[in-house]
Amino acid sequence: MSQIKLQSSDGREFTVDAKAAKMSETIKNMLEDLGGDGENAIPVPNVTGAILEKVIQYCLHHKDDVAKPEEDETKAKKQEDIDSWDADFCRVDQGTLFEMILAANYLDIKPMLDLTCKTVANMIRGKTPDEIRKLFNIKSDFSPEEEEQVKKENDWCEEK
Repeated sequence: MSQIKLQSSDGREFTVDAKAAKMSETIKNMLEDLGGDGENAIPVPNVTGAILEKVIQYCLHHKDDVAKPEEDETKAKKQEDIDSWDADFCRVDQGTLFEMILAANYLDIKPMLDLTCKTVANMIRGKTPDEIRKLFNIKSDFSPEEEEQVKKENDWCEEK
């Protein structure tokens, strides 16, 4: 079986290289459990066609990558540069990026999850809480007066 069919939540079908599809632990386990014959599409209920297309693009590009040894993993998780293909891959709007994170998590594709989360981490690195709220359109739980009081208390704590 060199090709596998996947069906997104919105009914789109994709025929994918088996090695690329098996980067997903979820799909790999489904194939083992179902004894996939390549005839029937494997449903991917939590992922839309547009996002599944991005996931497949990622998996096809990285299907031949060699897994990093465990000890190198801690170094890799630090602020290392993201290679140019991966940076271009993650250059999408925020909504798409967050859907890609959810899909990578659901499909259990660890390298893609690490990449997309690292992209978000790089987006917020060095920003103040107010800048982060503005970047992600997050409304504060506090009224302006309460927020000012919290800021004053935090400033007082930092002085000690």
